[in-house]
Amino acid sequence: MKITNTESARASDDRQSEILRFIKEKSTASIAEMATQFSVSEMTVRRALHKLADAGLVIRTPGGAMTAPSGSMERSFLERSAKMSSAKDAIGREAARLVQTGETVVLDSGTTTLYVARHLSAQRDLVVVTTSLAVLEELAGSPGIQVKLTGGVYRRSSHDLSGPAMLNALGDVYADKVFFGAAALSFHKGVMNYDAEMPRAFLRSARERVLVIDSSKIGVEAVYRLCPVKKCDLVIVDQGVKSADLARLRKLTNVLVAG
Repeated sequence: MKITNTESARASDDRQSEILRFIKEKSTASIAEMATQFSVSEMTVRRALHKLADAGLVIRTPGGAMTAPSGSMERSFLERSAKMSSAKDAIGREAARLVQTGETVVLDSGTTTLYVARHLSAQRDLVVVTTSLAVLEELAGSPGIQVKLTGGVYRRSSHDLSGPAMLNALGDVYADKVFFGAAALSFHKGVMNYDAEMPRAFLRSARERVLVIDSSKIGVEAVYRLCPVKKCDLVIVDQGVKSADLARLRKLTNVLVAG
């Protein structure tokens, strides 16, 4: 009997519900444990966890997941990650295609760069430097990737490390590429953030600076200026970008529209 798309989607939703219930009962569970419990592949479990994490229902941990307590920082981070998730996923996929075997890349702690990390997970002979605990958790199970976490003080608001130790660590790095996000891209004020601690040290940490930003943030303003748009070697945006905004962007720097 042929299985329809509707039936397949319903089965996927049911499996996610079962996995969520299992995690809640145990508080924490590994991917291998869940794959055995439900007689599915580890890749199937990973896909379900991605969707549950994007919905803010679980927190990804190295090799598994745990429940997301109500009101926790991690829930807030994952809720932000879920906004424009399809666009961010397309951007992350396109960004990962730019990374070559043997390279060293820097990822900031934004939610869009988390999607870059997800698409880098199958890479080999790669070094990733990051301030993000979410990126660390995402890549912890990737044998071909060495993750180097900067030092610093833990910030609940963004699930990352900050402070002088982090700045010192970034100051010693000169990678092939840095992928960084932003809260806004203003055609008058440049790349902007709401985070006063988003360090310009990220911009100095690599030979090539790649801004990954979804279309909802183009043509708006935030509070703090990070850099002029022309300081970005490349901007990767999703297909939702307005044609007029895309034309203006391309007059300032190289732009790649993620398909």
